[in-house]
Amino acid sequence: GSGVLEQGGAFSPGQSGITTTNAMMKLIFLQTIAILSSFQIKCVEALNIVLAGGTGSLAKTLIPKLHEHDVTVLCRNAFLAAAPARVSSDYGWVGQSFLDKNEHVKLRDWDGGDLLDIVGQDFLGWQEDALQKADVVVNLVGGFTEQRVMATERIIRESLRLNPSALQVCISPLEEELKRKVLIDRVKKCEDMYSGNCFNVSCLRLEYNREEDACASILDAIGNHA
Repeated sequence: GSGVLEQGGAFSPGQSGITTTNAMMKLIFLQTIAILSSFQIKCVEALNIVLAGGTGSLAKTLIPKLHEHDVTVLCRNAFLAAAPARVSSDYGWVGQSFLDKNEHVKLRDWDGGDLLDIVGQDFLGWQEDALQKADVVVNLVGGFTEQRVMATERIIRESLRLNPSALQVCISPLEEELKRKVLIDRVKKCEDMYSGNCFNVSCLRLEYNREEDACASILDAIGNHA
């Protein structure tokens, strides 16, 4: 009954306290490993996501849903986009209060494919800053003017140069929403550029007036990549 392990013998009942302590330590160890493993998995799943044209209505609905990721919004004027109140309708705007609520987001100037529309030189180096470490690049550039075509060409060319393995997600409206043939042709041209040059691409046609459903489709595309 001394609880001493004799040579060739076994633990006596007096060692039950030691056995219980060892079991508790083992349980704590396993729980710690489980916590660390879940933390590591979360870190792996966190993506660097770039949103080109990320100041529009659909993007502002999407961004809060990406709170587990690091999001870079490419915009033509980050200073105006972050202003407390909208200064110009010519440039995208999200507002400082929106950014305060979404700390996972940062704004980055870019040329959008059209240097004539840029003031200053803050856009320089956007490719290395935004694309080089991107896991996903989402093209939300709207308007579907020739600007969209130039922006798409710019995204694809620079992504292929710096980070060809990034998932490219091209977002466009349904054909019936575009209506005009010139817009339909531009959207098709952009999609053809993606399919013809990128091996990791998802071109989505979405109902823009159903933003929650559109966001769900975008999140699915990103989730499949992760």
